[in-house]
Amino acid sequence: MSNFFSEWGETLWTGFLETLEMTAITLVIAIVIGLPLAILLILTRSGGQAENKVVYTLLNWVINILRSLPFIILLFLILPFTKLVVGTTIGVKGVILPLVFFTAPYIARLMESALLEVDRGVIEAYQAMGISTTKIIWNVIIREARSGIILGLTIATIGLIGATAMAGLVGAGGLGTIAYQYGFQRFEPTVMYATIVILIIMVQLLQSLGNVLARRLKKD
Repeated sequence: MSNFFSEWGETLWTGFLETLEMTAITLVIAIVIGLPLAILLILTRSGGQAENKVVYTLLNWVINILRSLPFIILLFLILPFTKLVVGTTIGVKGVILPLVFFTAPYIARLMESALLEVDRGVIEAYQAMGISTTKIIWNVIIREARSGIILGLTIATIGLIGATAMAGLVGAGGLGTIAYQYGFQRFEPTVMYATIVILIIMVQLLQSLGNVLARRLKKD
């Protein structure tokens, strides 16, 4: 065991850090995109404060189309666009854009579901008091939906970690690349098992943290 860690420890640690980097950067960008999309869906849907059938239908279709594409297909589909925008299609830099395309629509849909859980009567009460739509969104709807939003982001982040592993097929770096290049192509099953264990631990810790935070926010 000590020989394994002395030989592969640094490689696995580097892969772990690259996976964290890909996940963190993508998650921040995807939230910045996904949350406004979710709010726009809520506002423009039938019965929303800014009901607009055309905008809602168009946005709904775009999100559904992007969500229907498996990540590995989406990754190859937008390779030319990725190359145009960031100048490369490999490494952490080259995979962020496809990961954002994959994660942002998913987050938008999860957040939309969380926001729809807010009691309509509470929203109508604030509207009756003459409070602006913007304040209702940020100070009422999002606040009331915090617990659901956290659970949704937890699910999305776990899916994102899985996507970073798949990105290893195109040399994106991280644990996925280590598992593919060393565990599969070079027939090092111990390395493969090590990456699986690390990913399982990451997912378990993330899910536990998300559950605890969601429960605390629900009590507030």
